[in-house]
Amino acid sequence: MSTSAAATGALAPAAQPDAPALALHGLVKRYGGRTVVDGLCLEAQRGAVTAVLGPNGAGKTTTIEICEGLRVPDGGTVRVLGLDPRADAALLRPRVGVMLQDGGLPSGARALEVLRHVSAMYASPRPVAELVDRLGLDSFARTTVRRLSGGQRQRLSLACAVVGRPELVFLDEPSAGMDPQSRHAVWDLVRELRSDGVAVVLTTHLMDEAESLADVVHVVDHGTVIASGTVAELLATGAHGGAETVARFTAPPHFDPAALTAWLTAHGASGASVTVGRRTLEDVFLDLTGRNLR
Repeated sequence: MSTSAAATGALAPAAQPDAPALALHGLVKRYGGRTVVDGLCLEAQRGAVTAVLGPNGAGKTTTIEICEGLRVPDGGTVRVLGLDPRADAALLRPRVGVMLQDGGLPSGARALEVLRHVSAMYASPRPVAELVDRLGLDSFARTTVRRLSGGQRQRLSLACAVVGRPELVFLDEPSAGMDPQSRHAVWDLVRELRSDGVAVVLTTHLMDEAESLADVVHVVDHGTVIASGTVAELLATGAHGGAETVARFTAPPHFDPAALTAWLTAHGASGASVTVGRRTLEDVFLDLTGRNLR
């Protein structure tokens, strides 16, 4: 599946309203003798933003590429809108939007020409003018893709992913390289998609982006899901990853440092790291996956 895939006119099976838009069970993918996806299970619901987070090499990109029909799994089941992403690719093309970080856009074409071309492939697309206005594409409409900045290319790629009114959209680092104004315009569009009942699957390294947008977060490492829940649920877990041997505590904004230090020393935790302020999703992510570079 790709942003430029044409609607085929084939009739898709009627969707079950309570069924997840994306369901992965026991997913396995190997390259040579190395297992990069190892029994992974997760679901993404309609009308929700599902964030898939993980360090580099965790297996999340391979997982998403399997969902998009770009790779063949070695085990497990994958259902996208109730269908097999490879066997039923023709039925899924008009129903699924894909935003790849590298864009996959023709480098010699002008930005607005690309969006109009993609729009023409769908039976009932969103108005091109609306997306141009929402994502500020008019400022570089006549610029070729190869000359766009990283943030401009991301905005064009997002417009191409959603112009066909998808039921499910995969967004890979949607605000990478963007200035704050563009970033918030993208976030507003993602929230609108959710309100319209679209299932949004978001992969990002920006923890504040996931914290702001996600209804459900799945943290992936070593090819499997190691934690799942709402942002609030994950923040409440106080999870501590095995990669750290020093305890970490998050202290409230108002506390007595001397009394806390004395308590930690008395309980054998004098080397603990104390963070003053609100626990964040980044804290949880680092607790779960460790602080070592990958």
